[in-house]
Amino acid sequence: MHVTASRGGRTSLREAAIVEFGGPEHAIFLSNLPLEFDDRVRIEATGEGQPAEANVVGVQYHEGRKAVAVRFLHGPCDWVVTEP
Repeated sequence: MHVTASRGGRTSLREAAIVEFGGPEHAIFLSNLPLEFDDRVRIEATGEGQPAEANVVGVQYHEGRKAVAVRFLHGPCDWVVTEP
């Protein structure tokens, strides 16, 4: 997927990421973007699915890595699924 964070005005930061855990309403991924609680991001599937707007609801730092948890703003995101 691609994650885009808006930084006021016309500035956007974007990176490729992998959903580590996901469901219809939430997703967790590793990120190098300067994301913090309550930031708004746009998440797009690589190849399929509709883009989704989300808010950052949690950030966890551990051994130089950052996990970001987001909640989708406009209902369930159908392309984020978890493996059984």
